[in-house]
Amino acid sequence: MMIFIITLGFFLVVGAAMAVGYIFQHKTLAGSCGGLASVGIDKACNCDNPCEKRQERERKAALEDNLKNKIDVRNL
Repeated sequence: MMIFIITLGFFLVVGAAMAVGYIFQHKTLAGSCGGLASVGIDKACNCDNPCEKRQERERKAALEDNLKNKIDVRNL
């Protein structure tokens, strides 16, 4: 039982150290193989005709980008 507790404690310490490193580096998680970009896929959904849910998410994202980049002439 003592070996189990020592092993569990070791894994908890290693997990906590990795979590602290991830939080302070502010990087996205990435695999060692380079992800989808290494095989020539630009996005996770690489279909020519995406589903309705995907189209709605992309439309909302485009609207949010337009609102962020909009210049408010009242404040000029």
